Amino acid sequence: MASPFGAQAPQGGLNIVVMDPAHGGTDPGARGTGGIRESEIVLDFAIQVRRALELQGFQVVQTRQGNENPSFDDRSATANAQRGAVFVSLHISSTGLPGTVRVYVNSDLPPLADSNGLIPWDRAQAPFLGLSRTFGDLVQGLLVQRFKGSPETAQTASVRQLRTTAAPAIAVEISSVTVEDRADLDRMAPGVADAIARGAAAFKPAYVVPNSPGALP
Repeated sequence: MASPFGAQAPQGGLNIVVMDPAHGGTDPGARGTGGIRESEIVLDFAIQVRRALELQGFQVVQTRQGNENPSFDDRSATANAQRGAVFVSLHISSTGLPGTVRVYVNSDLPPLADSNGLIPWDRAQAPFLGLSRTFGDLVQGLLVQRFKGSPETAQTASVRQLRTTAAPAIAVEISSVTVEDRADLDRMAPGVADAIARGAAAFKPAYVVPNSPGALP
């Protein structure tokens, strides 16, 4: 399935952040021994991230508001329908040093075009890899200042949710569900929210997507 979306960033640049609290519904995501469920915690994190983003002047669109579980394609479609957006997927990991945060951007994708010059749906992220890396590095640089032991730059991985997203896109993964006390995670929320919001604001001037054949907004 090829994406029908156009090739240029909207006039006025970045103004929307699509926030994706991962999992939900019948998919609880990672689970800790103390009953911690990833799907519940990321929804609580999303409230604070949303507030921080709105204070920076961004409009926030969420892929889910409650305990539902949109498909990967539904989540990407929400992002791809926006004009002037970046995509942030929130996760709580089952591994990693507790109290740290990692930002991921998608691995390289070959920009394959179909006979109409459109990029296939499962390669939608390809034109945005450079912008995603810039955005991810900005957010990760702010996170490491607050959460020692976190990486200094964004990591690269094959992230299914990012692959079909036609916008600068990152996944933010907080460590971890293995903590004994959920309060340890809850205390991280303000710092994570601040880093994402300040990172998005710092990225805003760079949000100029080149006009190229098969590119997406």
